[in-house]
Amino acid sequence: MCRWQNDVWMLNSILVILFGCPALLQSQQLPGSVRGTIVDKTGAIIGGARVTLSTGGRSPKPEVLSGNDGQFSFAGVAPGLFHITVSAQGFATQSSSGIVQSGEVFNLPQIVLQVATVTTDVQVTLSPAEITEEQIKVEEKQRLLGVIPNYYVSYSPQAAPLTSKQKFGLALRSTVDPFGFGVNGAIAGVEQWQNDFAGYGQGAQGYAKRYGASYADFFTGTLIGGAILPSLLKQDPRYFYKGTGTKRARFFYAIANSVIRKSDKGRWQPDYSGILGSLASGGISNLYYPAKNRGASLTFENSAIGIAWGALGNVFQEFFFRQLTPSARQPQAAKP
Repeated sequence: MCRWQNDVWMLNSILVILFGCPALLQSQQLPGSVRGTIVDKTGAIIGGARVTLSTGGRSPKPEVLSGNDGQFSFAGVAPGLFHITVSAQGFATQSSSGIVQSGEVFNLPQIVLQVATVTTDVQVTLSPAEITEEQIKVEEKQRLLGVIPNYYVSYSPQAAPLTSKQKFGLALRSTVDPFGFGVNGAIAGVEQWQNDFAGYGQGAQGYAKRYGASYADFFTGTLIGGAILPSLLKQDPRYFYKGTGTKRARFFYAIANSVIRKSDKGRWQPDYSGILGSLASGGISNLYYPAKNRGASLTFENSAIGIAWGALGNVFQEFFFRQLTPSARQPQAAKP
């Protein structure tokens, strides 16, 4: 044998030793098995649990169910690292790992499943009437400087519509507010000082008549324009604060709201309730004002004054009153 042939033979021998022997040893490894028992934290066996075994191979993961005795078994497990995943209804998923040797029967320690934590989401849905009732409670706390009632304004553009009962409740709440009695008393005092409606005379009797007339205007205007007609015509008596846009746009929005009003369905329409309410209240005032002050002129004069004061009040609502109302909520953006 020449030298180069001897070298080739030696090289082949080395390759066989280096690469052939491990392969030969590997081919002699035997599969093992994995066994275990599943219980709960009290030690009671759990049957029907789903057990999955995974190894480093790409073959599908074998899966078995634990028996009535809580035991499970996997045969033909390739030697090496394995991973067990156990799941059962009502219990949290549990995992376990180990290394099985060639031909070994690997017995896992007891696998203890813990009761799953149950999270319950409770959603409370209020009816539109209940939502509005909550809004009214907020509005009834709205007072300028904490004193002057500011009930008839909503700072939420998407406020739920009022029911007829709620419209009457808000109107009556306004008419019996102590501040209203004080304002009408002040108006009657100014009228007496200027001798307006001279037919009432002077003195305590004249003041009482002027006070009664002023309060009657306030009461009938609020009740008719804020409750009766809005209920019949399905309109919302409140002013809806805008709060966004240019000052010019907000100013004209406030002025326009003296002659337009939202319907209960949220659509803008002529303020039939407010205008007809002012006319009706002015007509009723003919019953108690001095004879020489009665007539159609009184009706339309009071109606015009009511609309003008309404427009001015809306402008103040839009630009000043919210800052003076401590309990006013932040306005919400209207939905598209």
